[in-house]
Amino acid sequence: MTTETQNPKPQKPVILSGMQPTSGLMLGNLIGALRNWVTFQQNYDCYFCVVDLHALTVRQVPAELRKRTLDVAAMYIAGGVDPEQSAIFIQSHVPEHAELAWILNTFTGMGECSRMTQFKDKSTQHSDNVNVGLFTYPVLMASDILLYQANVVPVGEDQKQHLELTRNIAERFNYHYSPTFTVPEPFIPEQGGRIMSLQEPQKKMSKSDPNTNATIFLVDSDDQIRAKIKRAVTDSGTTIQRSPERPAIGNLMEMFSIVTGGQSFADIERDFEGKGYAEFKIALADAVVDYVRPVRERFLKIRADVPELTRIVQNGAEKARRTASKTLRKVYKKVGLVER
Repeated sequence: MTTETQNPKPQKPVILSGMQPTSGLMLGNLIGALRNWVTFQQNYDCYFCVVDLHALTVRQVPAELRKRTLDVAAMYIAGGVDPEQSAIFIQSHVPEHAELAWILNTFTGMGECSRMTQFKDKSTQHSDNVNVGLFTYPVLMASDILLYQANVVPVGEDQKQHLELTRNIAERFNYHYSPTFTVPEPFIPEQGGRIMSLQEPQKKMSKSDPNTNATIFLVDSDDQIRAKIKRAVTDSGTTIQRSPERPAIGNLMEMFSIVTGGQSFADIERDFEGKGYAEFKIALADAVVDYVRPVRERFLKIRADVPELTRIVQNGAEKARRTASKTLRKVYKKVGLVER
């Protein structure tokens, strides 16, 4: 005779996040996302995917896309995500993402998608390829999230609008077909959520910036990092002081605070009192190099072992599919599709 567990282990809340393999990951990804993902693993059931289907809204070179997809998965692990604790997988390896997206398309208004600011921005950037996938990109993002009944989704300021649409779609479906989806909440880090460009401090640091001096990539060498920080634009004046009127030095001070373990801005100002930009940039470059180097070295080792990396993403996809298929079966039944 078996004895049932009287006090089953409480289920952890779920968190879902992912990044596009459109180029190599950068310092902003490490600071604004990966370091938070590592912390989430302790208290959440985590799903971290490489969103390769989203990347197809822009024309890709197939061989490069395949390489970058594995690069991003390897960088997740190098950044501290533990594949034994979290599901690390490739979006296209879980076909339920695309299947649920079609259903959710039928619950999304044309006006809702047309109001998405990223659609407007990317339509301008890629005016020669304004495709339907770009228009419905937020619906696929909603599918990514809702498949796993995610309670929390880490988002940057530029993705808040997409998450709000996800919440609207979930509530609309739940209203018509009874509670089916968890309505997710956003997580926006207080510090480091928006590391700005080294060349245009009013603009977020981007891995797709055509000016490579604007972005510190996690595979950059120590010398490349130092050179980029040396070339970083600064404001008028020479003092190391943070204020809204001085976004360039404020961005560099934010980076310095994070990579040195949370040193306060007041302490930074005191330590560099009487010193100029050149001295501050040397200290910042040394700190960033020390912060990035261990990640780069782990990445190179992980990426070199393709069979092991492949095993990890396959195992992650198997775990993801177990959860995703349960949600999709429930949705198919509720909308009236014949069980397969």
